Amino acid sequence: MVKGNIGIVGCGAISHIYITNLINMFDNTNVYAICDLDDLKTKAVSEKYGINNIMTFDEMLKDEKIDLILNLTTPNAHYSICKATLLAGKHAYVEKPLSLTYEQANELVSIATSKNLLLGSAPDTFLGAAITKCQQLISDGYIGEPIATTAYMMCHGHESWHPSPDFYYQPGGGPMFDMGPYYLTALINLLGPVNQVMGMTKKTFKKRTITSKEKNGEIIDVNVMTHVNGLMSFENGAIGNIIMSFDVWGHHLPCIEIHGTKGSLQVPDPNGFDGEILLKTEQDDFKKIDNPLPYKENSRGIGVSELINCIEKGTIPKCDGHKAAHVVELMESFHKSAIEKKAIIINSTF
Repeated sequence: MVKGNIGIVGCGAISHIYITNLINMFDNTNVYAICDLDDLKTKAVSEKYGINNIMTFDEMLKDEKIDLILNLTTPNAHYSICKATLLAGKHAYVEKPLSLTYEQANELVSIATSKNLLLGSAPDTFLGAAITKCQQLISDGYIGEPIATTAYMMCHGHESWHPSPDFYYQPGGGPMFDMGPYYLTALINLLGPVNQVMGMTKKTFKKRTITSKEKNGEIIDVNVMTHVNGLMSFENGAIGNIIMSFDVWGHHLPCIEIHGTKGSLQVPDPNGFDGEILLKTEQDDFKKIDNPLPYKENSRGIGVSELINCIEKGTIPKCDGHKAAHVVELMESFHKSAIEKKAIIINSTF
């Protein structure tokens, strides 16, 4: 097994599960080097995981031993880091979202294509046991022809638990750009591309008070829409509804349901790799589906491992940049539709 050398940019909270899995879960990944603007973070990660190569980003770009750069920076830096990576001739994989605008996302895809490089993007949760099983059930015809879907992620924001939640309420944040990638990526993998959307948005609270320990009591100015309701028309004819909100105190709605001509499927939380799958057919009420498939635990990094396999085999990864760019266009278009008060035609596909 050939191992791919990975340079990781960004040693924040999400880096720990990635590094743990890339070291222990996958046999084709080698965490070769790390970098972060905060020297204390790089030192702590280096000591915790035994990663001796601490570099600057420029040094990573010039190091011929690095095959792929894993971009775990905050969303506003995703585009610039990925662009520099691709222009330096290295493969790139980035945390969600791929970028903050579809124009940026499309440019990254074009650069990767022109240089014959692979561009991958989180989320990779749809490669886990739960959504893979749901894909099989739909493909095997258990619900017939899909006709409709609903998706809900509603909470009261991240300021109660995140150590530094400010960026969630600035451009590039908000519920759609933060959590939308999980739900939309799951939906397009289950139902295919979307060709048209409409959206309505709302900002209920203009300021937020942080209650997590690190910045308790600090006030955040909210500069994004925090409740987004979107309608989607899929290329296969199905119609979908999605609500992403940081304004709701609680709800009992399912994460995702998909309805077909012969039955309905309840899909677990797409922010995880496992969960209860419920199937309703013409003959029976909702029943739990047994799922023997692997990757039920937190397997973040499986998309990186898959991309390295694709580098070796010359194939296209499932966490492909085209899909990620499609998701960015959808998210951007929900907001655009709300402003322009009209349906938006989606140009991208995969």
